[in-house]
Amino acid sequence: QVQLVESGGGLVQTGDSLRLSCAASGRTFSRYAMGWFRQAPGKEREFVAAISWNSVSTFYADSVKGRFTISRDNAKNTVYLQMNNLKPADTAVYYCAQSYTSGGATTPSVYDYWGQGTQVTVSS
Repeated sequence: QVQLVESGGGLVQTGDSLRLSCAASGRTFSRYAMGWFRQAPGKEREFVAAISWNSVSTFYADSVKGRFTISRDNAKNTVYLQMNNLKPADTAVYYCAQSYTSGGATTPSVYDYWGQGTQVTVSS
């Protein structure tokens, strides 16, 4: 059974940085693309970033492009989301997800395992 455990969320101020981590177990991590999604109160879950199995390809939502960076360490079975210049609009629960594909994608339907989420709150 695949398990994804996020960490690194918290309460920060506008302009601050956070790094989220997601530790994976249960199947060969290096074979699969990984993604980050987020859900704000009263809104649907939305795509944030994704990375291919070998880190060659990365994808970002327009709202975070230039501020967030996704990366992975296949030796540690971990994916990261470095978030810089945080804004109140970034406040959400952030979810790590593992795809059944290797290339990475922006749509939730290609992700078959999800973590429990970590709260990120950005105060103005």
